[in-house]
Amino acid sequence: MFRRVAIIGGGAAAATLLSELLEHPAAQPLHLDWYTGGVAQARGVAYGSASVRYLLNVRAASMSMFAGKPRGFLDFAQRGDPSIAGTDFLPRRLYGDYLEAEVARALETAAVQGHDVQILPFMVDALVPEQNGVTVISGEESRPADAAVLALGALPPQPLGGVDEAALASGRYVVDPWPFLAAAKADPAPRKVVLIGLGLTAVDVLLELSALWPNAEFTALSRHGLFPEAHLAQASAPVDDGAELVEQMRDAPDIRSWIRLVREATGSSDDWRTVIDGLRPHLSSLWGELGLEERARFMRHARWAWERARHRLPPQIEQSMHELEASGRLHRLRGRMRSARLDGEQIKLDLELPGVVAANQVTADVVIQTVGLNTDVQRTGHPLMRQLVTNGHVTSDPLGLGCAAETDGRLRHGEETWPRLYAIGSLLRGTLWESTAMPEIRMQARHLADRFLRP
Repeated sequence: MFRRVAIIGGGAAAATLLSELLEHPAAQPLHLDWYTGGVAQARGVAYGSASVRYLLNVRAASMSMFAGKPRGFLDFAQRGDPSIAGTDFLPRRLYGDYLEAEVARALETAAVQGHDVQILPFMVDALVPEQNGVTVISGEESRPADAAVLALGALPPQPLGGVDEAALASGRYVVDPWPFLAAAKADPAPRKVVLIGLGLTAVDVLLELSALWPNAEFTALSRHGLFPEAHLAQASAPVDDGAELVEQMRDAPDIRSWIRLVREATGSSDDWRTVIDGLRPHLSSLWGELGLEERARFMRHARWAWERARHRLPPQIEQSMHELEASGRLHRLRGRMRSARLDGEQIKLDLELPGVVAANQVTADVVIQTVGLNTDVQRTGHPLMRQLVTNGHVTSDPLGLGCAAETDGRLRHGEETWPRLYAIGSLLRGTLWESTAMPEIRMQARHLADRFLRP
């Protein structure tokens, strides 16, 4: 049993693990140090915005914080509004309220049961893992732990190649959209905005800024110029458990075969979404069947299509995007950015567009990078991850998908595995692939709690 556990990170993954540990029966009182890093406790970046425009991309019935309480979030939401259905896509702000409420309840229970929980609103500067524990260093203070868990969420985004220093220094090229959106004010001034990327983050930016800036025009550039797919208006369930397709994929663990098999399955289904959803419980084990070369091939050729199909928009958000486009305020481009440089009061972009031989340039008042999740620990500016990589305490996943790790979350250093240094969530993407959404995170939290509190 690990009695003293350090949880590093202030978002949903950290809050879920903390609550699971406090919900589990423990033979002895626990001492938990939760380093929240100064962010909104439990909410993190994902659920920290006060905007009502951001919706969850998963229906309410599937968003419980606890694997053992599948109706948790839905029950919380219905206490405030009984008309809410499990099929609804609810505001992310409400989900942040739910996380906070569950953490508060867990802390009350902890006090009654004699657990010692220290909520430390500080960054962790360094970790020193050893065979019998981990030393956690924050400022001038160091604390020992029986085990430490990195629950950092996405790492800070990095500028794309070709962006000059003057563009970054001007503030007109925005690398991290979330602080920018949090500070944005209503403004009727006309302006041209370019988004680099067209995934879920880009949709959030478009929703917010199109409302705040009613006279702004938007151009969104991505490799294929396509929005994410959308959920059906009505919930649908897989027609079977997907076992036959999964077995066929296991028999032929290469990306070309998998693409063919999935296309055949979706082509013969009434709705392709049911095929994708049927695969979801098996994705981590299927990912484990692929060698490094096949994983790299997936990243090059199939990742974009998979993520469009897997991470979908609520239907009402899809409708808003089509309306914005139909109004003439949004234009989508297929291609990539070659460079971005400051040109007076604007940013000038050099673009590479399919079928266009001549140089193609676009100018914008603001350029916002919306390329999605950053998990590359080798190149991150995150101070703790830099320390861990530089000191050889963790090894980067070879494809930049977080840290090399075992499937139970233990982090690797070279060919060895730390027995008491773990990760949860996005840092495990290279090992598990599916490791960023609440259904996967809550299962990871439950398994870690089982492991830590085992007598």
